[in-house]
Amino acid sequence: MFRQRTLKTAVSATGVGIHTGAKVSMHLRPAAPDTGIVFRRVDLHPPVDIPAQAQRVGDTRLSSCVENQGARVATVEHLMSALAGLGLDNAYIDITGPEVPIMDGSAAPFVFLLQSAGVVEQKAPKRFIRILAPIEVKTDDKWARFEPYDGFKVDFTIDFPHPVLGTDHRRVVIDFAEHSFIKEVSRARTFGFMQDIEALRDQGLAMGGSLDNAVVLDEYRVLNAEGLRYDNELARHKVLDAIGDLYLLGHPLIGAFTAFKSGHGLNNQLVRALLAQPAKWEYAVFERAAEVPAAFTRWQTQAA
Repeated sequence: MFRQRTLKTAVSATGVGIHTGAKVSMHLRPAAPDTGIVFRRVDLHPPVDIPAQAQRVGDTRLSSCVENQGARVATVEHLMSALAGLGLDNAYIDITGPEVPIMDGSAAPFVFLLQSAGVVEQKAPKRFIRILAPIEVKTDDKWARFEPYDGFKVDFTIDFPHPVLGTDHRRVVIDFAEHSFIKEVSRARTFGFMQDIEALRDQGLAMGGSLDNAVVLDEYRVLNAEGLRYDNELARHKVLDAIGDLYLLGHPLIGAFTAFKSGHGLNNQLVRALLAQPAKWEYAVFERAAEVPAAFTRWQTQAA
């Protein structure tokens, strides 16, 4: 039986929210089978649990924010991406504020955190969501689509008018049967443009953003002294974001996700559209590891 997984031990981290600018601490703990990923606002009295579910996503301006009973946790996508990338099904995330810390702007610090805690299998089958028929959502010239695929593949195209992108760095295709989440996705950082920062801060966003936790570009170049981690880091970060947003399904996805200029809002629309059409998907469990698509057996081994 291909089993669910949780943390072996608890682990903690502290950082700053990229949008609120507030210091926040997290304490990640093991959880029982079928719990899912649950954020707990321990700074509230009484504490409020916020399941990491697509139906609980509210604000999608530059991040995915989950909400429950008037409480919220924003910028969950990088941590959710790391949890998906290491095949973790169940965990409690105690958090002392309304936003997950940005760390270095990628999922790599969360991968390190989860690996430090360790991962254990549980006595319950892992449930996947398998795409049975294509489904697509569109907004203007932006679109996102699920299609049947025996594995997990992300095909993402961005279209920012910037010389750093050129013509070769706008599209990324990652098939996780062949590529490593940790090596080829997790280190890609969030990014922003200098000319947008003042407007974002007028909206109360990007208050904690800096060159330490984001790739920042002016009209011509990358301002970070160390440059880019990948030639196509911006597109790879959109893949990272999408993986986190899709994991708000509550289960790993067996299928292909293709997107053009999509963001958190459109990603969430697609997930909700899928859940609203049960004829286009099914739950899948695997009695034998040999039956599991290679994309997921590869992910599992990365948690060691």
